[in-house]
Amino acid sequence: MPDFVFQQADHATKGSGRRELGDRLLLAGHRGAVVQVKARTISPKPDAQEVPWIQKVATKAMSQAKGTVRQLRMLPADMVNGCGRTLHVDGNTFEWIAIFLLDHPHVPRDTVPTWQPLGMPAIALTRRDWDFLFNQLRSTTAVLDYLFRAAAEPAVPLGGEPLRYYEFAAADADTPPADMNTELVGAGGTLFSAPQLPQAPAGSDGTNVHRMIRIMLEDIALSPLQDSLTEHNRFTVLSDLDRLPVAARAEWGHLLLDMLRDVPEVPAGHCKWRFRRMLDADGTRQLIVGAATRFDRDVQAAFTAYVQLRHHEVTNRTGRTKESSALGVLLTPRHDGRRPWDTSTVRVHGDLELPPEDLQIYSEVWNQAFDKGDAIDQDRAEQLPVPTRR
Repeated sequence: MPDFVFQQADHATKGSGRRELGDRLLLAGHRGAVVQVKARTISPKPDAQEVPWIQKVATKAMSQAKGTVRQLRMLPADMVNGCGRTLHVDGNTFEWIAIFLLDHPHVPRDTVPTWQPLGMPAIALTRRDWDFLFNQLRSTTAVLDYLFRAAAEPAVPLGGEPLRYYEFAAADADTPPADMNTELVGAGGTLFSAPQLPQAPAGSDGTNVHRMIRIMLEDIALSPLQDSLTEHNRFTVLSDLDRLPVAARAEWGHLLLDMLRDVPEVPAGHCKWRFRRMLDADGTRQLIVGAATRFDRDVQAAFTAYVQLRHHEVTNRTGRTKESSALGVLLTPRHDGRRPWDTSTVRVHGDLELPPEDLQIYSEVWNQAFDKGDAIDQDRAEQLPVPTRR
């Protein structure tokens, strides 16, 4: 998504001149990549001459990436994303990786660029490698996670990233699920496991249901912000939703469409709710997606109470309140023909300091709703641990 791709809003001052902060930044959550693109603009020379040229531009690219991170750590800067929105980027709040991206029509066989240690992960890719990763995963968060993982391994020749990807994917498929206490989400929590890297490309089932998550992301990206919110709030919400594992997106897409078809079938004046929850393997991030019969102020207030309640319950069990967050995304059908549904979000973080009487009301109302069947908690909760390569 263009919302995760940034370039500088203005040139950074350096001495008497001005300095560019990298070709592009790729940001999602607390991870960032400085992407330095080098292109061969003339006809390639014989391999014996091309390899030194590639080594030369790789060294320059990595030096520039290191300088960009150093500059952002010393002096935070305003960066503009692909949608024209500005985000103030403090380099100290991100975990960085340097990327040398080579756009070359014919990379000599077995070319492995080298560079001096940068003090951060670094990796070299061809443009074809880059396109392969995004076509395979279709998630900025997943691509960044992969790049950090690959950078920790010995370098592979330029153009060899697809082979390494499938080696990782095969290892993930053979990795047993991580242990987790499913009671963290309450009685009836269910442990689900999916590989971090799917062997089949995202959306390969031919149904396009994985695009439900992309549509939800675009809804959030294009929605006007309330007066109290900032572009940093929007970036955080988009990053949290993009964390949904690639291997789970098709199944969640099917479920969300089923929810939207189901919730309108109620008597006049009633409201039906359906939910799916996911708790990350570390127990600090909760994603709640749901659908309700309609959207109005009462529904908005009820959904906010539900997200706050579930966040409080989980943090009360984990004891990790300070670093925990919960994102709720609610879909409500529309019947005016302009679009099929509306997308609303609620995000909470840390200690909400809710009065005990409010918590009691939230608990009584929502637990009663589930007992009566007015709300359906799909599988109670979903947890998809991310296996590591053995």
